[in-house]
Amino acid sequence: MFNNNFYLRTHKAVALICMLFAISSCSSLSSLKFWDSGEVDLDEPKPLESISSSKVIKVNWSKSFSGENLLGNFVPAFSSDIIFFADISGSLKSINQNTGSINWENNLNTLSSGVASGFGILAVADDQGNLITINQDDGSIIWKVNLKAEVLAPVAIDAKLIIVKTGSGELLGLDKSNGQTLWSYRSKLPTLTIRGSSSPVINANEIYVTFDNGRLGVFELDSGFPLWDGAISFAKGASELENIIDSDSNPVVEGGLVYTTNYQGNLSIFDIAQRRAVWQSETSSFYSPLLLKGLILTVESNSRLRSFSTKTLQESWTSDDYLNRELSNPTNFSGYLVVGDYEGYIHLIDPLNGKTVGRKKVSKKPIKKIVTRSKDFYVVDESFNLYSLSI
Repeated sequence: MFNNNFYLRTHKAVALICMLFAISSCSSLSSLKFWDSGEVDLDEPKPLESISSSKVIKVNWSKSFSGENLLGNFVPAFSSDIIFFADISGSLKSINQNTGSINWENNLNTLSSGVASGFGILAVADDQGNLITINQDDGSIIWKVNLKAEVLAPVAIDAKLIIVKTGSGELLGLDKSNGQTLWSYRSKLPTLTIRGSSSPVINANEIYVTFDNGRLGVFELDSGFPLWDGAISFAKGASELENIIDSDSNPVVEGGLVYTTNYQGNLSIFDIAQRRAVWQSETSSFYSPLLLKGLILTVESNSRLRSFSTKTLQESWTSDDYLNRELSNPTNFSGYLVVGDYEGYIHLIDPLNGKTVGRKKVSKKPIKKIVTRSKDFYVVDESFNLYSLSI
């Protein structure tokens, strides 16, 4: 007859043997994967693949600013060899493009959008709805006017006018000398929109602007008179979320055509002479299309890269190399497509085939905006670090 102690020892031994067997067999059991669906998470950022770099990206200098650049609507502005940049806290600096040294600094109120530069002045908007113009030479304030609306995108500056698009969908023409409103136009906003906005584009005494309702509008510069408009895409979803078709990207005007994109909509081309859309391809993008080496290049909202021939409008190539990596706006530098991603990498891509030819990690934060100027290009990350880069 077994006593209790013997039973307990035997029970523990059997349990230990079973546990050791389970541990030693876990590799073979895992191959069955009866507890794992084996499905790939389609929203996961794609890991970077190794590349053979033929181009080296160099960091010339960097400057640190304050705050979080979550919308990516703070961008550098330029005049001659000077860069003007401001952060959300209101720190505005004039920076030497070649050395990164500070010429002057002005501390303003909390800002809602980045700097615009033109015709000897700068313009910024604060979070109280004030548009502020500033002397480029010394940073002194020229005038300030309250627009009673939030401004989320840099304005467009003309010799006589400043063109402002507000977050409420209003387009304003202000007297450059004193800020007086000379004309206004209000678009119809949809029920639900993405927080963000596009900047107006001035071309040949006309203003081109995209709106949150998914339309392109064209206006006479001096009077604000609407000349024509057209749909980039139409809402066709079953819910308000599916019907979000904001166009938060600036229109690209070139060669008598206007190239536009919008979220959950289209890449559309409008003919200025015909005043209508002449070609569309279904896409979803937060960024303006890039025209480079006979191609139309787009970064889709899921970070897929696509290209189309400007002559045939046939798709040239697509790339999923950076899928879900939260790519920045695309830009052209020295004939290469340049983008940044959420891990702080900068990628140089051959626009003719979509192959990456250079890469460098410049930040620990997501890259929000890239702009080019002369022999360098400039990168802004989510923490308001400004980098001067070259190849």
